[in-house]
Amino acid sequence: MKKIILFIGLLMISIFFTACQQKKATDALSGATMTKKSDLNKRAVSNSEWWPNRLNLNLLRKHSSLTSPMNEEFDYVKEFKSLDYLALKKDIRALISDSQDWWPADYGSYAGLFIRMAWHNAGTYRSGDGRGGSRSAQQRFAPQNSWPDNANLDKARRLLWPIKKKYGNKISWADLMILTGNVALESTGFKTFGFAGGRTDVWEPNEDVY
Repeated sequence: MKKIILFIGLLMISIFFTACQQKKATDALSGATMTKKSDLNKRAVSNSEWWPNRLNLNLLRKHSSLTSPMNEEFDYVKEFKSLDYLALKKDIRALISDSQDWWPADYGSYAGLFIRMAWHNAGTYRSGDGRGGSRSAQQRFAPQNSWPDNANLDKARRLLWPIKKKYGNKISWADLMILTGNVALESTGFKTFGFAGGRTDVWEPNEDVY
């Protein structure tokens, strides 16, 4: 009798243990399935993620004239020729040594910040196909404006805003950023080769150098 009771007890324990194992396996499978579906929903949010190998034709897209705040008759070359170039350089030179409380200059000079701004603006140029570079001041837009290497360069452009506002359309952002880098170099005693203007701004980001 005792043997029968012992046998029945062991059988019940075995059945209970098997049921627990099956439940764990079912829960694990269900959880894995739910996780996979959740991950899929998180990842599949754009066409580029659904079809990562598709050919990106955005490089061929030309900027629409509708994005420009300038009218069709605007001629930047003509505007630039009417610029008081020496007065502009004088204003930039004064700005370089005019430290602001909201972003103090390093050792009383913004030369390093402005040189870095111009350098990083021009540094996207690709000699292989001629894309990128300083010609359109893309540093104003994402993703360039948030690249880790461009940290705090928004302060440099903010410092330049009063000068840009003063001279308006006579100087583009693209030209102003490079000219400011030139003047900053000259303020440190470096002799530059001069400056060539004529860079026109664009008003929406490019995707050709990323």
